[in-house]
Amino acid sequence: MNDIQSISGPDLLVNKCIINKLTLKLLIIGRHCNIVAQRIVTIHTLLETMNEKNRKSYVSDLTFDEKVMMAIVRAAENFKRAHSSIFKKLGLSFPQYNILRVLDASENGRNKTSAVSRIMLVPGANMTGLSKRLEKDGFILRKRDPRDERVTLLAITRKGRDALKVIEDEKNESIKILLSGFTQEEKHDLLDKIKKLIKSTSAI
Repeated sequence: MNDIQSISGPDLLVNKCIINKLTLKLLIIGRHCNIVAQRIVTIHTLLETMNEKNRKSYVSDLTFDEKVMMAIVRAAENFKRAHSSIFKKLGLSFPQYNILRVLDASENGRNKTSAVSRIMLVPGANMTGLSKRLEKDGFILRKRDPRDERVTLLAITRKGRDALKVIEDEKNESIKILLSGFTQEEKHDLLDKIKKLIKSTSAI
């Protein structure tokens, strides 16, 4: 897993604030913690179906370390859920939205499919399907690299940039609310800790 510079460097996410870096890291952690995420869903469903008396008598079997991971994954899931309604208005899924973001911040608005796949931690086969749907809807263009026809390039279109602009204001307001309980110093500290966690989970 690359560090934050590989995701937010000048050729990818230019001039993005600390909030965007933090929320992107939360999403990446969510992908590295699928097993924990499944336990979260199971436990959340169980608690939702309990009546008040039974809920009070419930004792979690999670270890402390699992509770820490569970909280992080829940944060990532809450972030995704809060944003989903914003870009669904434009017919975009969350992964498709992230493809547009990466391309918009890439040099000349384009990048290799393999590079976008690596940044997003999405398998190549899934990336192909996502990019084809974006192309069909006019958000991006797909073409062969003239220097190497084995390589496919993705380029964001005007429609894609317009969609991101529509999303931006609502997204920023949502992020502000999600992180309203943190000072700027706390967000920096949290980001450093999340980066450390991502590095350790990447080896799993």
